[in-house]
This record gives sequence, C-alpha cells and structure tokens, in this order.
Amino acid sequence: MFTGRTAPSPTGPMHPGNARTALLAWLHTRLHCGRHLLRIEDLDTGRIRPGMSDLIRTDLTWLGLDWDAEYSQSERLDHYAAALARLRTYPCTCTRREIQEAIQASAGAPHGSEPVYPGTCRHRTSTGSPAARRWVVPDTTICLSDGWSGETLCQHLPTEVGDFALQRGDGVYAYHLAAVVDDAEMGVTDIVRGADLLSSAPRQIALQGALGYRLPRYFHTPLMTDFGGVRLAKRSGAPSIQALRDSGLSPKRVLSDLARSLGWNVPQEVSAAELIPVYREVGSGK
Repeated sequence: MFTGRTAPSPTGPMHPGNARTALLAWLHTRLHCGRHLLRIEDLDTGRIRPGMSDLIRTDLTWLGLDWDAEYSQSERLDHYAAALARLRTYPCTCTRREIQEAIQASAGAPHGSEPVYPGTCRHRTSTGSPAARRWVVPDTTICLSDGWSGETLCQHLPTEVGDFALQRGDGVYAYHLAAVVDDAEMGVTDIVRGADLLSSAPRQIALQGALGYRLPRYFHTPLMTDFGGVRLAKRSGAPSIQALRDSGLSPKRVLSDLARSLGWNVPQEVSAAELIPVYREVGSGK
C-alpha cells in the first residue's frame, strides 16, 4: 500500500517551513490515495518541550492535514534495540573535542561536506565509560536519485560519512536508526521531507540495505526562507502556526501563502483538499 508520513519533532512550535513540508507530504500521499501517518519523533528528551506534541496535532488539524495512524518514537525503543543488535557496531567514548582533534590530525585524508569521524575507537578496547555505538559503515558508494529535484547524490561512505553513531552515550537512539526502522516497519513507501536531510539519505539507504529493508522513494523539498534568504527555523524566531492562528488568519489563507511560496498560482484562500489537483500538476519538483 502507498504510505507516506509526517514526522515532526516536538522541540518547539510548528513554523511555516515545517507546515509547508507537512503539507507537501500530505498532498503526495493523498494524491496517490495512500495511507498517511503521523510520527512524533520524541527520542531526544533533552530537547523535547512539554505540550508541543499536542500543539503539533492542533496545528495540523487546523490546516486540514489529517492522518490515518499515529506513532511516537518514545514508545518504540525495543524496535531500535533489536535493529541495533543486528548491525556491526563498536563502542565509542570519544568526546567532540577528541574527534575534532583527530580529524585535524588526519590532514590530507579525504573528507566530504561534513566532518568525518576517523574511526578512532574502532580498534580500541572499551574503557567502561558511557559510550556511543558507531556503525562500521560498508566500503561502498551509495547513490540516490531524488524524486523532487531529479538530481543524483552519491556518497562514498567511509570517506564522506564515516562510522556514524546509531546510539548516543546517554542511550538515546540516533535519528538515522530510528527513522529507518520506523519507515520500514510502518510500510512507508514515499518519504517527503526537507532538503536539509538530503545528505543523510545515502547513509539511511545503507542501513536499509544492511537490515534487509525495502527501499522507499525519497523526495527532498526546498527549504522555506525569510526575506533575506535565511532558512526558517524555530531557534531563529520564525513565526509559529499557532501565532498565525491566534492573529485571526484563516487556515485557507495560510495554506494559500504556503502554496504561493512554492510559486504555485492559487486563490488567496484555498483548502488542503483543493491543493491536491494543483500538486498533481506542479508538485513533485515539476
């Protein structure tokens, strides 16, 4: 069955950039008459804010974005533990400072667009200190053809990604592991999410292959920016959907503004359902 999902983190109020990605994910699913899931990604308890999960549900409902089933990652820890046990990992007690120093010491080593963990702890004996669990990435190049832009991204895992953490030293499971397990076990076929997560797709595809999961299709949508071209973010004070609602704006006006920000020619007020045929014509990166 065609299945999509919206997967917010309850770390703060939903802003228009979050809402636009949620809208596109919903439109993609409903266009294909599929099953749409709401997954609350609440693993990082240190960043979760009380009441935000309920506020996200309120915002989505106000915008007319419904869902057919709901999950919370905090209730699925045993699933991540089982997947982690199936992978070749090792304990890592390196601090961020130690990792940075090791990266700087390996001058001349190939690196990608992000700092690459140099494998310092791969052959160490565990000291008994709280340790993260890093995955021994396969020596392979993973390529992804993005369904939105049509562009292809390739990464050589050892030199452009490195052995990445699947569980932090405090026991919190990493986003990459949890998202891969959830998408597979929930039958997600199409993943519509922001372009900021494009670079994480090859490592997730590698995890899917190692765990024997079916590969979903990926669609990475453009990020919403402010007038200065800066990406909207909760921490930078982007207006919240709650604030827009409290100001008296109608959900149809907000949806119209979100659609117009993509360059879509729509009325000043439009419902989510009315945007489905628009998405058919101009969505998915067309």
